[in-house]
Amino acid sequence: MCITPVWACHQEEHQLSQQCGYVAGLPVIWSKLAQLPSPPTTCVCNIFVYSTLQGISMSSTFSTAAKTLAIAIAFSGVTQSCLAQEEEAPATNYIYGTYYNCSGGSLMRADEITAKDAAIWDKLVKDGALTGWGYYAHHTGGQWQRLNWYSANSMEQLIDGGDAADEAFDEAYKALSEEEKAKPGFGAICNRHDDYIWSRSIGKQGKGESKAAFSVYYLCDVSREARADEIVKEHMAPIFDKLVDEGKLTSWGWASHEVGGWYRKLQTMTGADHKSVLKARAEALAAVYAEGNKLGEELTEICGTHTDYMWNVVH
Repeated sequence: MCITPVWACHQEEHQLSQQCGYVAGLPVIWSKLAQLPSPPTTCVCNIFVYSTLQGISMSSTFSTAAKTLAIAIAFSGVTQSCLAQEEEAPATNYIYGTYYNCSGGSLMRADEITAKDAAIWDKLVKDGALTGWGYYAHHTGGQWQRLNWYSANSMEQLIDGGDAADEAFDEAYKALSEEEKAKPGFGAICNRHDDYIWSRSIGKQGKGESKAAFSVYYLCDVSREARADEIVKEHMAPIFDKLVDEGKLTSWGWASHEVGGWYRKLQTMTGADHKSVLKARAEALAAVYAEGNKLGEELTEICGTHTDYMWNVVH
C-alpha cells in the first residue's frame, strides 16, 4: 500500500513514530536516501518493511553506509510496487462522438461512404494523429441512427486529430470524379447531428472482436457527479472488470461530459453479439443494484434518468 510521503515522516519525527514505528536514526538515513538518483517517495507502514528497517538500524554490525544501502534496497521493492500500481491506473482518453439523424437519403449509401472513408481514419490512427475510431449503426434505442467516434490521449490531440481528419477528407473529396460528387454525400443523408466530447478514465479493454455495443446516456445531478464517479470506481468497476476478464464483454467504460448536450455521463459495453452483451449487462445490474445495496441506490439518485442505445459495430 502506498501512503504517507516520506518527507512528511522525515520532517515530523513524532508523526513517524505514530505511523511507521520509530527507528533510531531513520530520519538521518532518509536524508542520505534523498541524495540518491531516485529517492523513495513513499513511507510504507507494514510489518515486513518496519521489521527490516528496525533490524538493520539497531544492528551494530552495519556501517552507516551499509545501513543506507540496505534500507534503499528494502524500499526499492516497495516503491517499485507503488510505481507499478500507478502505471496500471487507466489513463484518461478523450472521445469525440458525432451522433447522426439521417433523413436525407439511403442509410445504405451513408454506410458505403463510411466504408470508403475507413482507409483515411485508419491512416490517421497509424500515423499517431488519433488513437482509435469507430462507426456504429442504430439497432435499438433513441433517435440517433449513426454514430461516428474517434479518440485521443489528450484534448489537444483530439482537436488536432479532428482538424487533420477534416483536411484529409477535403483532399479526398477533391479527388472524386464529377460523377461521384453528384451523388448524395454523407452530410446530405445524415443531415442533423449532435456532437459530444467525452473523457474516460474508468473502464477496461479485453480481448476478442466487438460486434455489438450498448450505451447508456445519463442525466445527472451536476453537483454530485464526482460522487457518482467514486461509486462507479469503487462499486461498479470491479463487477464489470470481472465480466471482461471472463470474456463475457470485450470492453466497458464510464465517461464524463466535456462538451456537448444534456447528457452528463456515458456508460459503454461491447461484446461479441447483442445477446451476450445483454446477458452480461443483466448479470452486472443484478450485482450493482442488488436489493439493499446503498451504493447502487445512491448512484441511481445522482444519475437516474437515462437513455439506452444498442449499436451494431460496423467499423
